[in-house]
Amino acid sequence: MIPRFSGFGIGLRKPHYDAFLSSDVPVDFVEVISENFMVDGGNPKRILHVVRERYPVALHGVSMSLGSADGLDNAYLLRLRSLVDEVDPLYVSDHLSWSRIEGFNSHDLLPLPYTQEALILVSDNIQRAQDALGRAILIENPSTYISYASDEVTEWQFLDELCARTGCGLLLDVNNVFVSATNHGFDPLAYLNGIPTDRVHQIHLAGHSHGKHLLIDTHDQPVPTAVWDLYAHIVGKLGPVATMIERDDAIPPLEELLAELAIARQLGLRKARTAA
Repeated sequence: MIPRFSGFGIGLRKPHYDAFLSSDVPVDFVEVISENFMVDGGNPKRILHVVRERYPVALHGVSMSLGSADGLDNAYLLRLRSLVDEVDPLYVSDHLSWSRIEGFNSHDLLPLPYTQEALILVSDNIQRAQDALGRAILIENPSTYISYASDEVTEWQFLDELCARTGCGLLLDVNNVFVSATNHGFDPLAYLNGIPTDRVHQIHLAGHSHGKHLLIDTHDQPVPTAVWDLYAHIVGKLGPVATMIERDDAIPPLEELLAELAIARQLGLRKARTAA
């Protein structure tokens, strides 16, 4: 059973370590990039332990490569399980993507074809990860820049079936929905109305950049109005869900992130009251 948590948080990033160590930051939880702390000892691990004493922590991975036809990396799973056992995280998550083949890691979140063959492969990898970690994980919807002619279902239908087959949950990145919808020309509301809302346990809110022809999921901008609008649309349909502001580059002062988080909290609580 995946726990329900209705708090609001931010990603813990290096420029804000001192603030979290020296004061009480008004957040309900933090999220960290798993790979940054999958090491033995050292200052990052010490900081994580101190922060964990004050706040629930979610672990968010970027290189499990759940779509790899080669299967999952045993050494990676062992290191992640060790971190999970140390931290007892709120959630463990990774992406619906692949990045590794024949020992080569692209360090990019590459898209999958949404076919029956891919569904079986990803389901098997998710189940293996969950067995190794001793818990159900959350899968994040990706930002994509290409689609496959071989696609047999939509991304939201693919995610729905993954949840049904494996018991995993969803990390809904609202910005990624907007980016992919804009790049591929589908209706983001159709996506949000099509996902299994009872499987959503966490939400990411972020910004993006404009490329020459496509939107790029850079996480280096404030949450734009269009993403806030999508969040307001979906949050009233969800039960208790952890919501966070995600910024990975051009990281602003902590006060700016907390101001964005206050908007999310206000929207989330208002929609929850309306739904009740």
